[in-house]
Amino acid sequence: MNIDVKERVLHFRQPAGTSRGVYTERRSWFVTVSDGIAEGTGECAPLPDLSCDALSPERYVEVLRGFCNQVEQTGQIDYEAMRDYPSMLFGLETALLALRSPILFDTAFSRGEVGIPINGLVWMGTYDEMLTRMEEKLRQGFRCIKLKIGAIDFDRELDLVRRIRQRFSHHEVELRLDANGAFPFDEALYKLELLSQYAIHSIEQPIKAGQWANMAELCREAPLRIALDEELIGINDPSQKRQMLHIIKPDYIILKPSLHGGMAGCREWIDIATEEGIGSWMTSALESNVGLNAIAQFCSAVYGDHITLPQGLGTGQLFTDNIPMPLEIRRDKLWMSL
Repeated sequence: MNIDVKERVLHFRQPAGTSRGVYTERRSWFVTVSDGIAEGTGECAPLPDLSCDALSPERYVEVLRGFCNQVEQTGQIDYEAMRDYPSMLFGLETALLALRSPILFDTAFSRGEVGIPINGLVWMGTYDEMLTRMEEKLRQGFRCIKLKIGAIDFDRELDLVRRIRQRFSHHEVELRLDANGAFPFDEALYKLELLSQYAIHSIEQPIKAGQWANMAELCREAPLRIALDEELIGINDPSQKRQMLHIIKPDYIILKPSLHGGMAGCREWIDIATEEGIGSWMTSALESNVGLNAIAQFCSAVYGDHITLPQGLGTGQLFTDNIPMPLEIRRDKLWMSL
């Protein structure tokens, strides 16, 4: 078995704004496993200043190469050794599955028989930019919209939500918000109360990660359902996962294999969350179509053939130079176009 590692930089069609900054390009490393007969490729895509394995490019390649050497020698992934390197683990998991077949998981989605419902994503921007993007998503047929907030004045964002609700009831459009930790804790409950007037489905990560007691208080007191995202990053030990979810008790967790332990780690999170009565959905973390394809197939394997909760898998159209894969968005669903 031989594993080749290649770096590639992808470029966004338009700057992708979050409360942590603006992305204009995306760096990934692609691992291609060959056994002399077949090949399989996976994507290792850490996010700078966010992933727990976001090392310098030189150090990242060095560590990744070490894990690749181990897989070359044994034919297997050492999951315990890779717990703290989720983006590398996800890439190698994908590559080894793809070595067997381009259909990573035998599901109705992977066979092209059903689509996965997805949300339309509206990136941060000026008020007018966000309103325009919102209207475009609705024209495209999306009925679940996720708004990234926290970059402009909160009153303007609240007005945007108000305008959406004046035009579309919660029966017509489901609204999700993602604050990326933008709210100070002492302002968070008040802001969540204001937002709750507009039939919001849920809000992701209202305050910065690492404040377990404060987040637990918000989950108890807020009139909005709260989902954890960044809070999960770097928590890779099963006992710590259980402790965190038991303390905070969120309504949902949002899983990204590149950030949250690869496929193996996400299965752990789902099992523990289910025991705690916590829901979940899956989303991509700005990977290319290689990573998105793997996440979508994995999502269909984990949640089954009849997914009703919209997933966050609509990022394949973000890049000008994406890698072709048989993925297609039809209205508000992602399909495999075989």
